[in-house]
Amino acid sequence: MFPPRIVCKKNNLNYRLFAPFAAVIKARSVRVNRMGPVELLHMSVFSQSFSPCGRFLAAGNNYGEIAVFSLSAALSPDATALSQKPVLTFTAHEGPVFSLLSTDCHLLSAGNGEISCWSWSDLTKKNVKPLWTKRPNYKSSLEIPEINAMVLNTRDNSLVVGGGDNNIHILDLEHGIFKAVLQGHSDYVHCLSVREREAEILSGGRTEL
Repeated sequence: MFPPRIVCKKNNLNYRLFAPFAAVIKARSVRVNRMGPVELLHMSVFSQSFSPCGRFLAAGNNYGEIAVFSLSAALSPDATALSQKPVLTFTAHEGPVFSLLSTDCHLLSAGNGEISCWSWSDLTKKNVKPLWTKRPNYKSSLEIPEINAMVLNTRDNSLVVGGGDNNIHILDLEHGIFKAVLQGHSDYVHCLSVREREAEILSGGRTEL
């Protein structure tokens, strides 16, 4: 069960932004790849996140790619087809990019069973090497559930993630380890929120809150 997705139809902004996809810079090796009309037709945008400065928009699609757009260039009244192209496109995960989240310095991306961290400073310089990739402690090494939601808990500098294994995992960002697993959902976890004053985590699943 995938989270709500934005399909790139010809009459909406996402199509106008993503239609110019051309050069794809691979995460571990630079390689040019042309996305054809069939790929564009079946492309869906699963996640979006603004950069800390507000000048860039990162968007993740069902092909595992993250595209970074310059908002001032793409949304300018004088915007051209060239200025609406991504300033950077790279493959972040083997499967869809289900969730994106920005911190003060980093972009976090989540796919099937893994979370990767990218430096916004590096991305603006077109350096697409991840700083790290983490995988929650699943019951089985063969289990690869999608990660649908991520939220920061600034109170204890942790990352809260939820997904297809029906659980909520807490990543200690200071030490880089998963320190807790919260159980209670009987189906997929689709959304998360943190109430810092009350030190509460709110989660929404397929059948319950």
